[in-house]
Amino acid sequence: MKLNIYQVDSFASKPFTGNPAGVCITEKALDESMMLAIAQEMAVSETAFLSLDGNVLKWFTPETEVKLCGHGTLATAHIMKELGMLQVGESCTFNTLSGPLRVEIAEHDIQMDFPAPALDYECEYDKSLLTALSLSGDQVNHIVRFEEKLIIEVEEAALRALAPDFSALLKCEGRGIAVTSRSVSPELDYIARYFAPWVGINEDPVTGSAHCGLSVYWKNQTGQTRLNAYQASQRGGQLQLEVLPTNRLKIVGTAITTLEGVMSC
Repeated sequence: MKLNIYQVDSFASKPFTGNPAGVCITEKALDESMMLAIAQEMAVSETAFLSLDGNVLKWFTPETEVKLCGHGTLATAHIMKELGMLQVGESCTFNTLSGPLRVEIAEHDIQMDFPAPALDYECEYDKSLLTALSLSGDQVNHIVRFEEKLIIEVEEAALRALAPDFSALLKCEGRGIAVTSRSVSPELDYIARYFAPWVGINEDPVTGSAHCGLSVYWKNQTGQTRLNAYQASQRGGQLQLEVLPTNRLKIVGTAITTLEGVMSC
């Protein structure tokens, strides 16, 4: 079997920045074992699989399927635009494990409509996570939970200096950790880094699904519904976010195709 395959840098304005995602679009759904094998071969944090029969969008890391992936969704919409499947001004709704996700092709970017999660400000967490992250308790301003993930607020200097022990993190209970801070830059509202060794991603370059929780958190902290964010990974990436009154949020980004070819399966 031959499959067209693409690699896209999401939340990026130039190649080799942002977060690389694989994209595979087929008429009918592939079986899960095949999708996982392709994701392992692509060896990026997530590969997105869109089956046009039913418009079902799925995402796999090299180790497992995930329920929500922002950069994979952006990459898929970007490839659909490049292939002429979507034009400027048109929208499309994907059916996913997180419910319907709507994307709209704008002239200069792609706008995505995602769910806004509830935050738990009284959450319990494994205290050894802080040590594994190279943080002390007095560096932490707040810890909240959304879904299975934690948000930890620190100052920007501490965030940028983080040097996690990923082997130690794996011994802790967890699913994903977004460490965040107010930005010292007047052009940004907050910055973040995201760690998820439990699903095979030590540090994700740019994580749209994490910013679903982060945007709600920073809306609550600042009162702002529109936010400019930067994920301070080695590759880095920028996002524009808007928390909507409908318990949804808008994530806006751009993407660049860096690889296209045919995979023999």
